[in-house]
Amino acid sequence: MDLKNKPLISIITVCYNAVNTIEQTILSVINQGYEDYEYIIIDGVSTDGTIDIIKKYEDKISYWVSEPDKGIYDAMNKGISKASGVLIGMINADDWYENNAIEKIANKYLEYPDIGVFHGLIRYVNSDNVISAVIGFNSITLGEKMIQHPTCFVNKSIYDLYGTYSLAYKYASDYEFMLKIYENSVKFYFIDEIIANFREGGVSYSIQGQKEDYLIKYKYNKISYYRYFILSSYLNIKKIISYKFN
Repeated sequence: MDLKNKPLISIITVCYNAVNTIEQTILSVINQGYEDYEYIIIDGVSTDGTIDIIKKYEDKISYWVSEPDKGIYDAMNKGISKASGVLIGMINADDWYENNAIEKIANKYLEYPDIGVFHGLIRYVNSDNVISAVIGFNSITLGEKMIQHPTCFVNKSIYDLYGTYSLAYKYASDYEFMLKIYENSVKFYFIDEIIANFREGGVSYSIQGQKEDYLIKYKYNKISYYRYFILSSYLNIKKIISYKFN
């Protein structure tokens, strides 16, 4: 990499009562080895010791605040408003970056500066810290499934042009945002390497989160919505029949 052309990359972590996991997240950012970054943490007034951990690494954090918000996407939007990097990555307090992830993103940006979103593979880890899967979806599948948001690095110009995350959705606004910019012909680039690690669970797995996914699919692609709905219904019915007769 040409040291003179290294892009400034902003990393944002939003958190609330994440005392058991946020230190791993912070360390995964500050130990990357990539120097041209800024780290922003937006906390929703944690009361469990999260703030103490943030203060422990205060000298490595460019900006942090602990204040009430209107949910995870409001917190993300606050972070974006403070970001000055060319690219912006989001890594939540349950997740962590793979080693050298930021440098891999920076290298691809220097190679393809017209790309709007860089994204890659994610490693899923269950509650027993056992790897359950390594997953990565190309952006052409966005009509049916979300790409891995913790691996995404969005060009700041895209947020400037299309806005940030809608507060109309509480669980899947990142999916709605990606579909919106994809429909506006923003270029995506898939990196076939592990960029981030995702701790399973959370709101995206909830019934409410799945319901929002359906609504967003219907809004942007009715054909994909009906295909996805029929397949999901079939699998659920099959699961119920299997449970009753086996």
